[in-house]
Amino acid sequence: MAWFLFASGKAPLVSLSFTLLLASLYDSTLCLGVSQGERKRPKTTQWMVMGSKVGDECQCIGLTLWGFQNMPEIHILCLFLFPMSSIVTVNIQPSPRTLPRSTATQREQTDKSVECNVNGNREVVTVEIHPKKRTANLVKKFSFGKGKVTSRNEAVYENEGYVNDQNGTKVSNAILLAYPWDGSTLKSMRIDLNQFKQLDAYASEVRASSSVEVLVRDLLRGTSSDVEKLRAIWVWVTHHIAYDMEGYRNPNLRSASPDDVLRTGRAVCAGYSSLVQRMCSLAGIECKELSGYSKGAGYKLGNRFRGESDHAWNAVRLAGSWHLLDATWGAGHVTDNVSQFEFKYNEFYFLTHPALFVGDHFPLEGQWQLLRPQISLKQFEDAAFRKSCFYNSGLLSSQPESWLIHSDQKTTITIKSSSPTLFMQTLNDKENHGILTLKPDGMMLDVYPPEIGKHSLKIYCRDPDSTEKMYNSALHYEIQCKAVDRGLNLPEDLKNPMGPSWMSEQSGLCDPSQRDSLVHTADGRCSFSFRVDSHWEFLSMLSTEVFRMTDDEQRRHTFMSRTVDRVKFQVQIPRPGLYQLCIYGKERTMAGSFSNVCNYLISCTNPKVSWPVFPLKYTTWQEHYELVEPLSGVLPANRTIRFKMRVPGVSQVSVQGKATQDLCLDTDGFWNGCCSTAGCLDLSVMIRENPNDLTRSFILNYQVGGKSD
Repeated sequence: MAWFLFASGKAPLVSLSFTLLLASLYDSTLCLGVSQGERKRPKTTQWMVMGSKVGDECQCIGLTLWGFQNMPEIHILCLFLFPMSSIVTVNIQPSPRTLPRSTATQREQTDKSVECNVNGNREVVTVEIHPKKRTANLVKKFSFGKGKVTSRNEAVYENEGYVNDQNGTKVSNAILLAYPWDGSTLKSMRIDLNQFKQLDAYASEVRASSSVEVLVRDLLRGTSSDVEKLRAIWVWVTHHIAYDMEGYRNPNLRSASPDDVLRTGRAVCAGYSSLVQRMCSLAGIECKELSGYSKGAGYKLGNRFRGESDHAWNAVRLAGSWHLLDATWGAGHVTDNVSQFEFKYNEFYFLTHPALFVGDHFPLEGQWQLLRPQISLKQFEDAAFRKSCFYNSGLLSSQPESWLIHSDQKTTITIKSSSPTLFMQTLNDKENHGILTLKPDGMMLDVYPPEIGKHSLKIYCRDPDSTEKMYNSALHYEIQCKAVDRGLNLPEDLKNPMGPSWMSEQSGLCDPSQRDSLVHTADGRCSFSFRVDSHWEFLSMLSTEVFRMTDDEQRRHTFMSRTVDRVKFQVQIPRPGLYQLCIYGKERTMAGSFSNVCNYLISCTNPKVSWPVFPLKYTTWQEHYELVEPLSGVLPANRTIRFKMRVPGVSQVSVQGKATQDLCLDTDGFWNGCCSTAGCLDLSVMIRENPNDLTRSFILNYQVGGKSD
């Protein structure tokens, strides 16, 4: 912005005073350049206005005027107004002059020259822009009765390409990333981490030197691009600098000096960021130390951030764009009580996408979010607490968005993922208050708080293909429960995940007949069937919290039968209540025990339901046999009972009671017949595999104990 004033005699003094007054209203530094016209002027009058960008937020307007023949008393006053963040000096030199460029690690200050050719003689007007330090205001501010005028932007933010959140001033070459995250990449620039394998191995093994300068020289051997230089610095710092636990507890023992950090091998966050900044400076990479609020060790859901910052990290400029990194959190983590540090490299905090970085880093200077739009401090405080493991595990989003959930009997949590992922959850450190269902692209969790009040919900995840079997903490919520569902009393030994999923498909159970994890039955009976491969074998058990079931009852209230390509699990519940059906499986060729592959919840509220166990199966009962009737393992006395079953590959099937009754094979492949329960305590089903066999094998047994009609 520029002001131009032309006058003669004493008028310039009056006009200059008025101009100073106007300039003071713009919170600007006023610099004055005065030149007096020569007595000999050309007869023609010509104006030329030149504009050029100087620095980040300053505009320099150079004006050249010649003419005004025979009017030497005219004085030209050129008033250049610049923001208070800069001090402007105008020099008029008779010959060209080149100013040296700054070699500081922050942005180099740009020098611009406006050349004026007057009457064949070369004059150069050079305008220098210098960052403001502690220069006093050149003019006093006036309010004109409008109250105190407050400067909204009195700091030089050296981040070309971003928007100041206080005054909305757009800076050219804007390269802002969108919020919320689009899920495309964890990084703020496209990089292939595989290309760093050799560099990472080298940088992690470089020994600490006597000085930062020597260390950087050793690290940068063989690097060519700024990204490679930064990567070498990042890897070395995150593998060699431990978090200073003593310094954290006692500020008098800590130091943020890069030399001290290198010497001791320890630092708090300020030491990490200052060392990274110093090393980047020596490597010729623009780097800035940032400070703000963080959701790190010691953070509790609901914390409100006020006052001074509690964390420090870095921003670096690569290929003209700013990027974020946190070497402190990249190096490892401390325990929840901040008593011990463990080196555990975390790739997530290297060139993190800003929309993800802002999840646990809130800079005091909003523009360093590097986002469009920026989020507010309240949004940061209220956002769900997603840890780095959340994104490292390929998870994309979660609902609800807020860490605080108001619940009315049931709360539903959903997570989207880029690939199948295993999950587990705890409510108040117990696993039995939620029904978790796996999806190919995430999971759904229905939480049933056991009582009114506050509850802590934590969600964990892991890669199903990883050899690491431990689950990592990914997400944390707090539930404020207003009402409790007394009708759903989940089992203490609830085995999540519930229902069919990609995990049960991997274990051979496909195309399920029941896709919901919770099944309601009115008569106390239900069945579950799946398409299966022949090389898988299965077994099932039923349990409940309503009463204590013996192991035999848990096995015999389910009955499995199998055809060529399907398996069927039939269930008869002994009384009303909520039950858990657990299906176990393993490959026939694999040694070892069965593993849990699928689970269901079965609910029945009919008070009249009272089913006995299924008949006892002997080891001779083959899984490809099929029982149609009777399914009850306890038969009424003094009754004629009809039997029907498919038992392929045998020559004879008989039912033994007080007398033995042979069954007949029909054209559909079923053995049919009747047998009386009169005069006996049990009935047994026998088979003869070959016609010439003298012995028979028992395959089923029924108890006789019911009342006769």
